[in-house]
Amino acid sequence: MDDRKKTLLKEIVENYVKTVKPVGSNSLCKKLKCSSATIRNEMAILESLGYIEKNHISSGRIPSEKGYRYYVENLMEPKDLTGEDMLKLQTIFSNNELQVSDAVTKCLEIISDLTNYTSVVLGKSSYDNLLKQINIIALDNHKIIAVVCTNKGIVENKQFVVPIDTDIDEIVKTGEMINKMLIGTPINKVSEKLEFEIKPIIAKKLKDYETVYNIFYDAFNNFLLHNTNIHVSGRVNLLKEPEYDNTEDIKRIASKLEDESIKEMVNSIDGNENLQIYIGKDSNFDDNVTVIKKKYKSGGEEGTIAIIGPKRMEYERVVSLLNYMVDKIEGKDEQ
Repeated sequence: MDDRKKTLLKEIVENYVKTVKPVGSNSLCKKLKCSSATIRNEMAILESLGYIEKNHISSGRIPSEKGYRYYVENLMEPKDLTGEDMLKLQTIFSNNELQVSDAVTKCLEIISDLTNYTSVVLGKSSYDNLLKQINIIALDNHKIIAVVCTNKGIVENKQFVVPIDTDIDEIVKTGEMINKMLIGTPINKVSEKLEFEIKPIIAKKLKDYETVYNIFYDAFNNFLLHNTNIHVSGRVNLLKEPEYDNTEDIKRIASKLEDESIKEMVNSIDGNENLQIYIGKDSNFDDNVTVIKKKYKSGGEEGTIAIIGPKRMEYERVVSLLNYMVDKIEGKDEQ
């Protein structure tokens, strides 16, 4: 993609984000200092490459999912926050009496109001829990239950159906061995220890080690999923966006904005500490949204924050708001 095509794609994305109207060649001539015919030719090439697509009700073009992704990875420029945005967030950080979790929640309420998108914070209430015991209990019909207990008295269990040819006695015995290796481990570090320390050990001892590993991994993920504090702001904001203009879209999105669906989506974030942008299908939430997520750690607390908006999102502004917020939240430790 040459510089003119990059500039053209950037203009199409930013125009569409701002106006919600397909972008035609005439509106770009003056900006790019090209003839309408040249613009149309370049747009045809961008369309053939899959970066833009034709809107069914207009001759103009709109960004495709691939186009948005190229934009955020290659063309998006950092955007300074406005004085008004900063002032609204600074009122939270200037209140030293607020706990970290309360500050995060209030900041996301403000960001939801500023952007008109839905914001989510998922804090881990189990971050200070240590594993006390995990038991594997064999049931009938090749079913087992994994029971996770912590030193804080939290107990969670999950049932599994194992393949018919699996030796359940071997799973139970291996469970006892893994249990001894994990006792006293912070719950939020168990998955990491399973992957890098325990998996290589059981791989040498068991032929069917993947089945055992997956049972333990899923059991702890289930524990973390159910032992979290979630706060959602602006649920209805997303439904006001013009992309969701029919009853079916509204029903689909509204049902996914329930707590459990949001928990699953936010928990699906990878281990990367950096801000992550998931567009459309990559969001693990809905094909017609963008989710921007970032982790935070401060004052012994940790969690994940997320903004859910349309694919036609003000990417630069949301990225700037989240980075500013997390920098300030994590900076509270130094005060």
